[in-house]
Amino acid sequence: MPALLSMMVGGFAIGTTEYASVGVLPQIADDFAINMARAGLVVSFYAIGVSIGSPVLAALTGGVSRKTLMLAIMAVFVLANATAALSANYDMLLIARVVSALPHGIFFGVGAAIAASFVSEDRRASAVAMVFGGLTIAVAAGVPLATVIGQRLGWPMSYWFVAAVGLVSLVAMAATLPKEIDIAPAGRLIDQLKVLGSGRLLLAFGMNFCAWGGTFVAFAYLPSILAEITGFGPNGVAWMLALYGVSVIVGNVLGGLVSGKALVPVLALMLGTQAAVLLIFTFTASSMIGSILTLGGLGALMFCNVPGLALYVVQLAHRSRPGNVDIASTINVSAANAGIALGALIGGTVADSRLGLGATPWVGAIMVGCGLLLTLWSGYLDRRDGHRSEMAG
Repeated sequence: MPALLSMMVGGFAIGTTEYASVGVLPQIADDFAINMARAGLVVSFYAIGVSIGSPVLAALTGGVSRKTLMLAIMAVFVLANATAALSANYDMLLIARVVSALPHGIFFGVGAAIAASFVSEDRRASAVAMVFGGLTIAVAAGVPLATVIGQRLGWPMSYWFVAAVGLVSLVAMAATLPKEIDIAPAGRLIDQLKVLGSGRLLLAFGMNFCAWGGTFVAFAYLPSILAEITGFGPNGVAWMLALYGVSVIVGNVLGGLVSGKALVPVLALMLGTQAAVLLIFTFTASSMIGSILTLGGLGALMFCNVPGLALYVVQLAHRSRPGNVDIASTINVSAANAGIALGALIGGTVADSRLGLGATPWVGAIMVGCGLLLTLWSGYLDRRDGHRSEMAG
């Protein structure tokens, strides 16, 4: 269906701009004469925009026509990325990154609902997967491509590339989305606050926060690690990012296959392995072969836990906040992006400290380890609650 394809292109643009800054951080740092910690704020500010802005705007725009909303947020996305490309100073770039992040959560949340409304119930999963397919393709191909463009033609061209793809999606959605789309509005802000009042859900959000944050302590500075420590040239860095993207796709598929069984133990195994591989990367980063092998595993682990963590939040929400399951899922995405923001900030601080760039993987491993501890604690609470239910029965 053309409408689904137009939204998939938009998902590709949004997914590319989320991670493309990682590939050109060294160029941004050099151009504005700033250290890596400040350059890393380009990643952190985008994540903050998604984490805070998306749920608030989703609630405030519940009464807006769905087609009008999708076109408006894509127009904002295009203009914000164009502004990032034209930024004359670092502060303007940061503001542009925050604004470009605001459409992220709304686009995928509303886009998924629109996609599901187009088809019969038995085809809804495939329709939603098509919209999110743009995000997957972005990680595998869009980010390496934007990195090469930025390295060859200057970092502003990475944002011009994203803006151009976003403009294609905007025109295509204007032509293909029906005027009237019948889907439920987003939850109110008060409903989101109710979800945050659940201790069990907060624990699950913390798991997601640490899993993503720990990865981004190192991932946000991966091109610098590969160039300065491993010794890859610009082409080598782009190919390594492509390898990482392909392994992300493999990990996401694998995670979906294994997350239906013994969910919490599987999540604990994933997070434990993720922390271990990050720790190993500390020692393999100086070797090209070692980096290839390690990053292949790390990319898979980065997305392997996504289906399981999402499913776990849904399960807990059904128990503690049954009327707000969708809102809990949205906040879970915000928690992941809050983790990304903090992880990138921590990574930049570590890189510019005496510890140096090479310490970012093991520092990230500690943060993922905290997520593992939260997972084990949540599993203990699940078993305790189950035992109490049996006793009461």
